Amino acid sequence: MLTVMTCENIMKILTGVLVMNEMIKMLDEKVWAVVGATDNKEKFGYKIFKFLQNHGCKVYPVNPGVTEIDGDKCYANLKNLPEKPGAVNVVVPPKIGQQIMHDCAEIGIKNVWLQPGADGEFVIATAKQLGLAVIHHACIMVELRKKGGVL
Repeated sequence: MLTVMTCENIMKILTGVLVMNEMIKMLDEKVWAVVGATDNKEKFGYKIFKFLQNHGCKVYPVNPGVTEIDGDKCYANLKNLPEKPGAVNVVVPPKIGQQIMHDCAEIGIKNVWLQPGADGEFVIATAKQLGLAVIHHACIMVELRKKGGVL
């Protein structure tokens, strides 16, 4: 049986391939910032911060309400980081995430990973309008495990 591919179906497939390519490139980044990192070991901001460290990444925690996480200095915002990370993982509510997208664009950070819960549609739209590569509706810990990451 022959299946006829519509332009819409072809575009969905191509979009999926492009997103997968962006995800693979982003997962190879070695310097990350985690916006919403916390010293509360029960929260995903802490779990993602530690997971990326255990995966061999250099990780900068970003949270204006925290000074240190397990001996690592926590930065109030992305503009205060000592170097520009290759990617930013966002673990904050969408109302905060929208400003983070503008901060990333201003600093020149091109890769953003919005964790589930941080990936409001208006945040995604803002990221795209600003020309950022954005991954959303996916957990970085799950995707790194699929790729063969440790822990």
